[in-house]
Amino acid sequence: MIAKNQLLTSFCSLAISAILLSCNGVESKTKQAGSVSSKDSVATGANKTEDEGTIPAATANTYAPVDSIKYWEAVKNLANGDTTGLWPVIKQPVPAPGAILPFKRVVVYYGNLYSKKMGALGEYEPKEMWRRLNQEVKAWEKADPSTPVQAGVHYIAVVAQGDGGKDGKYRFRMPDKQIDSALNIAKMHNGIVFLDIQVALSTIQQELPLLEKYLKMPNVHLGIDPEFSMKTGHKPGTKIGTYDAEDINYCTKFLQKLVKENNLPAKIFVIHRFTKGMVTNYKNIKLVPEVQIVMHMDGWGEPELKKGTYRHWIREQPVQFTGFKLFYKNDLKKAPNRLMTPTELMKLSPKPIYIQYQ
Repeated sequence: MIAKNQLLTSFCSLAISAILLSCNGVESKTKQAGSVSSKDSVATGANKTEDEGTIPAATANTYAPVDSIKYWEAVKNLANGDTTGLWPVIKQPVPAPGAILPFKRVVVYYGNLYSKKMGALGEYEPKEMWRRLNQEVKAWEKADPSTPVQAGVHYIAVVAQGDGGKDGKYRFRMPDKQIDSALNIAKMHNGIVFLDIQVALSTIQQELPLLEKYLKMPNVHLGIDPEFSMKTGHKPGTKIGTYDAEDINYCTKFLQKLVKENNLPAKIFVIHRFTKGMVTNYKNIKLVPEVQIVMHMDGWGEPELKKGTYRHWIREQPVQFTGFKLFYKNDLKKAPNRLMTPTELMKLSPKPIYIQYQ
């Protein structure tokens, strides 16, 4: 089992991954007494993009069918010599046409345009952000020349916050204008987009349908964060939240329906995780051809701690694909900590096919 200090450090990731809005101009202008304060709180004023043009609409499905032989070869390669029998995941369907994984590695910047403290996506102006992200893309292409990289942005579209708001749900839905800006930033370099949901005291069943018009777009995918799914009624940031397989299957079924009805390519569905309790009944998670599930290691700390978290809660509880997050600041908080390199991550078993930088 993972050491107690490792669990403690993973729990402390709340201090940096908990994104608690408590600013003017959101659902409430006053901060309730006792609400969680956060240095990652969102500041008013969004970064503007240079291009706020028309959002692309879904087109007819002209995507080539997936070559099943090449698919299984790539899936086996990701297992990276695993001898436990857990990887590769054999009981999974060949994906629907247009699937990105595992033929390309997805490398994204994460954040929100309202704040420079929530991740690299909002920290830099779009051109500078892409300059930096493209440097990471090159590093991954060098570490694994056999796997092309698909770059993108992972935008927090529903943000857990320290203020309960008018309905007491402790979450703030980003206005369409901000989501549109994220899409336009991605379009600057043919990137894909992930819309991330932190439900707080709301539910995924209430929040996900509100993003349907965006998820109908062929280049838009989904992320959910169990850390901020507060089923116990606690305020976000005071406890680590959770999702059950039932919640995950709801999202999968929702995306599957959109893919089928709108002639879309297969969707990628990212689930953040750094503790056992963040995902329950993982064996009941259902896989379908239209949706590719990534269990994403979301914890921060020194390399050995991150590898331990990945080993215990991602590798040992296999679903389909895996991801790994790197924190530019928080992974370096304690000397001699350092950012793990693509070459190091390529040695993991299984190899992560989704990489997120915050």
